[in-house]
Amino acid sequence: MRIFVTGASGWIGRALVPDLIEAGHQVVGLARSEASAAALTAAGAEAVRGTVDDLDVLAGAAAASDGVIHLAFKHDIAFSGSFQEAAEADRRAVDALAEPLVGTDRPFVLASGLAGLKPGRVATEQDMPTVEDGSAFSIRAATSLAVLDYASRGVRSSVVRLSPTCHGDGDKGFMATLVATARAKGVSGYLGDGANRWPAVHRLDAARLFRLAVEKAPAGAVLHGVAEEGVAIRDVAEVIGRGLDVPVAPVTPEDAAGHFTWMSAFIGLDAPASNTQTRELLGWQPTGPGLLEDLAKGHYFQGS
Repeated sequence: MRIFVTGASGWIGRALVPDLIEAGHQVVGLARSEASAAALTAAGAEAVRGTVDDLDVLAGAAAASDGVIHLAFKHDIAFSGSFQEAAEADRRAVDALAEPLVGTDRPFVLASGLAGLKPGRVATEQDMPTVEDGSAFSIRAATSLAVLDYASRGVRSSVVRLSPTCHGDGDKGFMATLVATARAKGVSGYLGDGANRWPAVHRLDAARLFRLAVEKAPAGAVLHGVAEEGVAIRDVAEVIGRGLDVPVAPVTPEDAAGHFTWMSAFIGLDAPASNTQTRELLGWQPTGPGLLEDLAKGHYFQGS
């Protein structure tokens, strides 16, 4: 298939593109810069210059494809105070990408999130997000439901809900931020008793899931990019403490914003999630190292 990938030069995209090519697909990637375009070309893909705000570019590339994988999201502004703006831009991009596929039975795969889906219990692929509170997170949840609705309009649409930490060497997300915070504060912290759990998945396993989704996920499928159902945040803090040789200590809710800054909204989430239906549906078997094992390898602690 000729597959158009947004976010092709991003964290998961850089793993997905070679996986798709090795499986025999032709990849066209959205590139925001000359450097990204050059990297895609070097990887054996075709580059289309543009951003998620270039709706005509998105629609044209989608129309010329046999399928679309939408990984791109404005993470740079989302976690610097403008999550709602990022979520609104994402919804516009989704419609631009999906509308050309209506009535074609071509696949459209959306990257979405698991954080906060069903706090305090193990979320399954059957669970649907709440979209009634008008928050920025609600907007993104509504976007995922809109993608599933395209299944009734002749699009083989599916949603991959990713674990809040998609880890690996080169990760600049949540785990890298926790390491940087522990280094700066001189203590590896966790909120409360640290018993809250995050699901986790290795980047290479996540990339393979997206490939399987575009190849064979049925219309309307919800998939969980989860390798580990839930890893206690205190256990994460302890591995980070050992890696940096700093003490490990609880942080009170009153001090969370000062200690964790923007991550204070996430660090206390208890968000375990299952992958049973995803594995059964697609035959996906995660093989990468677990989160704690990956942290212990040391690559998160390199540098200043």
